[in-house]
Order: sequence, then C-alpha cells, then structure tokens
Amino acid sequence: MTEKGIDFTNANPTRQSRTFLTDLVFPPDTNHHNTIFGGKVMAYVDKIACISAMRHCRKPVVTASSDSFDFLAPIKTGDAINLEAFVTCAHRTSMEVFVKVERENLLTGEKQLTARAFLTMIAIDEDGKPTPVPQVFPETEEEKLQFVQAQARYIERKNKRK
Repeated sequence: MTEKGIDFTNANPTRQSRTFLTDLVFPPDTNHHNTIFGGKVMAYVDKIACISAMRHCRKPVVTASSDSFDFLAPIKTGDAINLEAFVTCAHRTSMEVFVKVERENLLTGEKQLTARAFLTMIAIDEDGKPTPVPQVFPETEEEKLQFVQAQARYIERKNKRK
C-alpha cells in the first residue's frame, strides 16, 4: 500500500504504539509549590516514549533526543497525571514519539493539557548497535497530521546536528 509516494507495505499502524499511563501525584512527587517536579514529569515522558517505541518495533530502544518539551500548566498534589504516547514516524533506525501530558482533577473530572514533547528513540540490537525499524502507517487525521509534520521536524533535527 502506498500513499503520496510512501510505501506502507511493511509498516505498523500507529495504534500499535499508542500507550497510556496514569498515576496519582503524591506530596513526595512535588516541590514547595505543591506542583509535580518537572524532572518527574520528564522521567514519565521518557518512560512512556520508550514503551511506545518498543511496541512499534518490538526491539530494545534508547533515547537519542528530546528536541521539544513544553510545560504548559502545573500538576498539583492529588491530581492524576495522564500521559499518552505514540510513534509519529520512523526512519531507518529511529522513531519520533509524541507524548501528551494532562492533569486530571479526580474529584471534578476536569482535565487540562500540561505538557507535550517529541522524543527520538533509536532501536538497538543485542550488541547495542542501531537496527532497522518498520515504518509507521498513520490512520486517524491526528496521526496523519503528526506524520506529515514529523518530516519537517526530522529535517530540522538533522540541520541542527550539522
């Protein structure tokens, strides 16, 4: 199957990598403002990105970069932290993973977007060397939009390394 010159014959659907994680924010997770430590959120994001990438390629992965991490709102003690991740696109050995973070007030049901990030994960073999991964087949409108935008982010990352 091809779409706009892209061969999706051996691609995995984005839904295969879609991953969710929910946890409760306790006082030891928070700073003196009673909001979750940024580093704690970053650890959650890295963990869920790793799971998402491994679900896509069924291989061990390592984090290569986090080229975009935006904190938009705080998460307070007693809130739930909800994370969603999926692989937006894949190249030869790398995958871009999008992670969305929300806070949820469990008493009212109110939810708010609090952070979003794009990470690059690399699949590795048993010797720790990069190994090929399947392409991504986006199905929903959101997945298709992220897939198209991922190409521009990939070029931007390559240009930064030069």
